[in-house]
Parts: sequence; structure tokens; C-alpha cells
Amino acid sequence: MPASRARRRPEAIPMRKTASLFVVAMGLAGASQLAHAQHHPHHGSAAHRHGHDQAEPTTRSAPYAGMQARDIKALSERQVADLRAGRGMSLALPAELNGYPGPAHVLELAEELGLSPAQREGTQALFEAMRREASTLGEELIAAERELDSLFRERRAGAESLASATSKAAAAQGRLREAHLRYHLAMVDLLTPEQIAEYNRLRGY
Repeated sequence: MPASRARRRPEAIPMRKTASLFVVAMGLAGASQLAHAQHHPHHGSAAHRHGHDQAEPTTRSAPYAGMQARDIKALSERQVADLRAGRGMSLALPAELNGYPGPAHVLELAEELGLSPAQREGTQALFEAMRREASTLGEELIAAERELDSLFRERRAGAESLASATSKAAAAQGRLREAHLRYHLAMVDLLTPEQIAEYNRLRGY
């Protein structure tokens, strides 16, 4: 037994030394990294930020990529076409979703709603009047947005000119929205409560 213990001790001692040396080496490596970080506090973070900055702007700017080629930056070609055609563009949602049908959709559902000849004629008249008025007001909004866009494109934007241009654009949009909502209001006078309820059901409201 003593001889056996004597044979095992020489093997155990080097292992303890190896473990100790490993711990010391790891400690020195950690200390070296800490010292390097203290002398170069932004080295790691700068590299991280650099890599982050390479990808992040692409993600952030993606929704606007290509819009710089628009004639009017705030309006797509489709939006300009809709404004000129007098289409609703969801401007009358407060009315539509609160039980005030729109002339365009009432005409689409004329059969299902059982419109009388007088109701159909009245709805058609409202629709045509709405489209004419909205088209005119849409052109005013396009012109106002074009003016606002040109202030920045031509580097003429200042506090006063900006306030004037944005107020003009907001007023034009307000008039357009009011017009669409007004025709929804008028539409209610042509329909029965039962027809309005059926309209809402058919439209999924």
C-alpha cells in the first residue's frame, strides 16, 4: 500500500501544478484583455457599432427607397391619380364605419339593398357631385403638396415659408375630407334604417 501511494503521488502533483498554471494563464489573459480595454475603451464597441451601422441604415431607409424619384415626394403616383379622380382614399372612414354609407358603395350594392328607382337616381347624383367636388379639391391638395415639396427641393424652406406651405396643404386636405364626409351624411337621408343595417352587414361591419 505505501508503495502504491508513492506511485500515485508523483502523477497527482503535476496535475495540480498544471491546473494551477492553467488558472494563472487564464487570469493573465483576462488581465491583459482588461488592460487593453482600459487603454482602448472604444475599440470593441466601435467595431460593433461599425458593423451595426452597416446594416441598420439599410433597414431604416428601406421604406423610403425609390421615393426620391417621385415628382411630389409625399404623394405616390397612385395617390395623385386617386386625388384627381375624386376617389375616397379612406378619408371618410369616420362616417363609413359608424353607419353612414358612401354613395359609391351604395351603388355597388344597389341590387342587394333593393334601391328604388328614386333612390338609385338620387345616389347616382350624389356620387357624381362628390366625384366632381373631390376631384377639384384633390387638385388643390396636389398643388399645395407640390409647393411644399419645392421649398425643400430648391432649398428655399424657412420658418415662415414652411408654416405657410404646411398650413395651406393641411387646409386643402381638410376641405377634401369634409367633402367626402358630407356626401356620406347626405346618403343617409336617401336610405331606410333597414337598408343602412343591410349595407353594414354586407360591408362586414
